[in-house]
Amino acid sequence: MSRRPKGPQAALKTGGYHLVAGGISVLWLLPILLVVVTSLRTFDDVAANGVGSLPHSFTLGNFAQAWIDGGEFQAMVNSLVVTIPAVIITLALGAISAFALSRYDLPFRRTVLLVMLAGNLLPPQILLVPVSKMAEMLGIYDTLGALIGVQIGFGLGFYTFVLYGFMRAIPSEIQQAAVIDGATPLQIFWRIILPLTRPALASLSALAFTWVFNDLLWSITVIRTDTKMPITSALLGLQGQYVSQWNVIAAGSVIAAIPTVAVFLRFQRHFVAGLALGAVK
Repeated sequence: MSRRPKGPQAALKTGGYHLVAGGISVLWLLPILLVVVTSLRTFDDVAANGVGSLPHSFTLGNFAQAWIDGGEFQAMVNSLVVTIPAVIITLALGAISAFALSRYDLPFRRTVLLVMLAGNLLPPQILLVPVSKMAEMLGIYDTLGALIGVQIGFGLGFYTFVLYGFMRAIPSEIQQAAVIDGATPLQIFWRIILPLTRPALASLSALAFTWVFNDLLWSITVIRTDTKMPITSALLGLQGQYVSQWNVIAAGSVIAAIPTVAVFLRFQRHFVAGLALGAVK
């Protein structure tokens, strides 16, 4: 059966859609492009012509200055030391919790889920002082371990809630067949449920890495020493150190964005699949 040729009205709608979407994309990309171009200009060029002018110079020295003199190397190491364990531990605990709550008839499981969800609805600002005082009482204040613990504590409820929805949608017949074959709960979780939840885990991994890596609020709450600050706090210090050198600040921003962009590109296929699967459910 041949398709009918598109009329002028359909072509007009398609062209209007692409025009609007293209305009929004350009507006979204302009600030990013401005930061990248500024990071490649010299200070004399920016000072003489302004930040928004066309570039009249090209240099990579701004990245070296931000990386070494601005302390971003140590800050990047600190961020990765915090982010990688926090994401792995939180997702592991969230997957275990979601498996127990979704696949077994536990008492008060709905109450547990509601408590976890309610904890994520609390504004983090009202918890800054209690969390800071608790870290001091435990003797872990001003350590990266305290920041890892905070990220795990505040992310566990949300990740459990999301994974609960995915695991609950898995047909119970699969688990029953595994039980008949003699599989233990650990084997069911590791060999059956986790592989089926891979799109959701990949999506949450990308989101969790971005959230934890880009966090500023909790880092300045439980960390005090400059050499222990993560990359976002280092960027804040970079603005104070290089007040008018926008080229160095822009270079530091580009450096800070590289890990999150790389993680998103790596998990992009799984991320889109996870969103589509969640929409269907």
